[in-house]
Amino acid sequence: MLEERTAHQIADVLIEALPYIQRFKGKTVVVKFGGNAMVDEALKHSFARDIVLMKLVGINPIVVHGGGPQIGQLLTKLGKTSNFVDGMRVTDSETMDVVEMVLGGLVNKEIVNLINQNGGKAVGLTGKDGDFIRAKKIHLTRAVDDDDATEIIDLGQVGEVSSIDPAVVDMLSHSDFIPVIAPIGVGEDGFSYNINADLVAGKIAEVLKAEKLILLTNTAGILDKEGELLTGLSVSDLDDLIVDGTISGGMIPKTKCATDALKGGVNSVHIIDGRVDHAVLLELFTNQGVGTLLVRTAHRV
Repeated sequence: MLEERTAHQIADVLIEALPYIQRFKGKTVVVKFGGNAMVDEALKHSFARDIVLMKLVGINPIVVHGGGPQIGQLLTKLGKTSNFVDGMRVTDSETMDVVEMVLGGLVNKEIVNLINQNGGKAVGLTGKDGDFIRAKKIHLTRAVDDDDATEIIDLGQVGEVSSIDPAVVDMLSHSDFIPVIAPIGVGEDGFSYNINADLVAGKIAEVLKAEKLILLTNTAGILDKEGELLTGLSVSDLDDLIVDGTISGGMIPKTKCATDALKGGVNSVHIIDGRVDHAVLLELFTNQGVGTLLVRTAHRV
């Protein structure tokens, strides 16, 4: 039999979650799954249970995943060196074959299986299924001297999202199924393109007018210069933090993704610590949350 104190604690947790469950019922939440949460066995199962619970209480979760470390590991096993330019993997045709094998096969099906093992009904997709992620090749340019001359750097089959057709994902997410999406698109030239998973998650959230976009990271969220967590930030706050150097490095692309999603109609974006057990549920259903909340306007939520 539960002790009275323990029973009250459990009841308090459920009561705290209730208004959030009521508020988000029937809404779409896009979750970008990556970082430590993808490689730690306990965290993987924790994440899968979070997604299943979201679906069971009436939320429509859509999972978009990365897989950079797994791609690198297989390329190493195959004796192929990975080259990066500005954080992007140079992707020739052989590398793209590996990317499709890892993202669209191994990683995607593992996540699908984890969700299904925990009581969900997940369906794995790439952007090539239903032709729903159209891509265009990224053209990277760099200055080469003091005369404003530039050079074009060929990254191979590295792309960005040109358009999203949400029909397939929308149909699945509004039924009993949970879409799990690998960030591979197809270009007008018929070639496959490797796309940053944050950007894909942001564009899908934008097109579907999602209630929330959640980005799992290996940090507590956006930190100030003293290392303290910032939250309730607006788009203008983010711009200021980039200008003054508070936001830098790998966090800049995430904040750009968040800003684009917010401007495109997503109600809020959360950058949360994927190293925390059940991070998604804690961010969605508790007053305090576990990361940085980003909103369009300057009010604090």
